[in-house]
Amino acid sequence: MIRVLDEARSVAFYRTAFGLEVADRLDFDDFTLVYMSNAESEFEVEFTVNKGRTEPYDLGDGYGHLAVSVEDLDAEHARFEREGLAPRKLVEFAPGGTLVGRFFFVADPDGYQIEVLERSGRFK
Repeated sequence: MIRVLDEARSVAFYRTAFGLEVADRLDFDDFTLVYMSNAESEFEVEFTVNKGRTEPYDLGDGYGHLAVSVEDLDAEHARFEREGLAPRKLVEFAPGGTLVGRFFFVADPDGYQIEVLERSGRFK
């Protein structure tokens, strides 16, 4: 679960970036829960939208990042750029000369860092 400030902006980002759609939405007096998923995997992210909140959340020092795997990292990076999602540079992580993973990061509208990781090696 992640807390988001603007439901529509977050739904649009996750739809554009990762092909997730609203699977369920539960509205309560003080907050709304939004569940985003797609048919490709069992991955699901839950947004909590606290009503009346106007200030961005402090991500603190306890949040690491989400990771999403993709088949063609170069194509996804180019697509993110075309969509104006501001992906960071492509990285090849190869300590000692052995490729461990290829990835890039992107920040969602609330500043959460998301790793987009190529499906290869141990990340199949």
